[in-house]
Amino acid sequence: MPDTRPDVRGPALAMHGMAASEHPLVTQAGVDVLRRGGNAFDAALAMSAVLPVVKPARSHLGGDAYVLVFSRADARVSAICSGGKAPAAATLARYAGAMPRHGGLAVAVPGLVDAWQEIATRWCTRPLAELLAPAIGYAHDGVPVSRELELVLRASRGLFAKYGGLARMLYPAGEPPRMGATLRQPALAATLGAIAAGGRAAFYEGAIGARVAAAVAEAGGTMTARDLAEHRAGVFEPLSVEYRGFTVHETPPNSQGMILLEELNIIEGCDLAAWGHLSADAVHHMVEAKKLAFEDRQRHAGDPAATGFDPRALLTKDHAAARRALIDPALARRSSVPAPSADTTSFVVVDGAGNACSFIQSIFAPWGSAVAIDDLGIIMNNRMNGFSLDPAHPNALAGGKRTMHTLNTYLVFRDGALFLAGNAPGADFQVQTNLQVITGIIDFGLDPQAAVDAPRWGDAPDGLLVEPGFPAATRDDLRRRGHDVKPVDRQAAPMGRAQAIVVDPDSGALIGGSDSRGEGSAAGW
Repeated sequence: MPDTRPDVRGPALAMHGMAASEHPLVTQAGVDVLRRGGNAFDAALAMSAVLPVVKPARSHLGGDAYVLVFSRADARVSAICSGGKAPAAATLARYAGAMPRHGGLAVAVPGLVDAWQEIATRWCTRPLAELLAPAIGYAHDGVPVSRELELVLRASRGLFAKYGGLARMLYPAGEPPRMGATLRQPALAATLGAIAAGGRAAFYEGAIGARVAAAVAEAGGTMTARDLAEHRAGVFEPLSVEYRGFTVHETPPNSQGMILLEELNIIEGCDLAAWGHLSADAVHHMVEAKKLAFEDRQRHAGDPAATGFDPRALLTKDHAAARRALIDPALARRSSVPAPSADTTSFVVVDGAGNACSFIQSIFAPWGSAVAIDDLGIIMNNRMNGFSLDPAHPNALAGGKRTMHTLNTYLVFRDGALFLAGNAPGADFQVQTNLQVITGIIDFGLDPQAAVDAPRWGDAPDGLLVEPGFPAATRDDLRRRGHDVKPVDRQAAPMGRAQAIVVDPDSGALIGGSDSRGEGSAAGW
């Protein structure tokens, strides 16, 4: 049953449009576009562009984007996968068995701006310049530093001391700005203005593209102006499975979205609702489904253009039944899949016509590669860390190849109608958090706010992380089954900050939830 305790924040409700994100100004930018008559895709571009201004540690113009789009006019879901491609000159020999966390060699070809172009060309109704105007204004005129941004900037002193471009961009007085101080980013505003006027070509080609390539080369990287100019976002059919009468769509490889779908297929054979929300049986079986799906990821996930593997082979009900049979109800399976560190941000938006966009963007780890091109106001990703340096691995590094990408988003339909749009950041925790939110709504009847705020688990190599709020009996039972249960601070949010919007099947009301672990909000009109 839904959690109706008075200390649980209720969801946002509206009829004409709804947005949910990790920052109030991002949510407001989307709602403003919807109120002015823009569609969900117009709102999504405005929201996406504001994120690098207010969440620079998590997302920037030098990062990637993975998006699911549902267009009522097209009557179909489309997936945009943009990012994670190695420069053409990248080789295993160049890395000598070690992938650097920072510096030019960590930089993959960025995809965010080209994802904007694809969405703008295919589905938007407003000019790109109009949609980027809020972000340009915030960058030029300044935004108040949030509490979270203040903490992140202060915690980054050591990194900023080593990489001066970051300090020049974000320490305007030579020190981390305090909460409430105005942070202006004029170079970022100018670059956004160039993109607003010239589209993707302004970023990937010409003076900006040449400067980006030169900066990465100066930092020791192999990415060239040609790598940038040749980048194109992929637009694909999504992957999908049926789950308890709902159709769940996910971003296809090189995204890891197939892992969420395999998890759902495996646990569909388990009576979660009868076991109860946060019960030991329900949590144990979901954790074990996660482990089995991640084992399949390790065997098969990579750039399908290089591996030739068809991910749909992992999404049959027969395969799920075979994997489910490996679950021991009384004993935890050993987890051997690493959980890389990452920092990401995401949002969802649905308009009154039923169009929807589930959008996630990232520079991979906090501050990405730390290659900050301060004269352009751009921070570059370190997505090369997604590759394996084992030449026999399906995700092995090769020039021009796309790494297996943790970014993924989902859309859920019932009887052909949009029911749920959602996502969550958090590297390998993404598909675990998404699993818990979807089952929270479908199996346990939670509203989207209660589902994203519910106590969460996350399986990692160092144990089964559990947030405060788990019943003591559940924790004890999980330990008896062999899980190495480790309490984790909820506010540290290692399992990400989820966003979700449900469309009420009867009234059409939009019901939004934004994770209270962060500083975001859901709002509509």
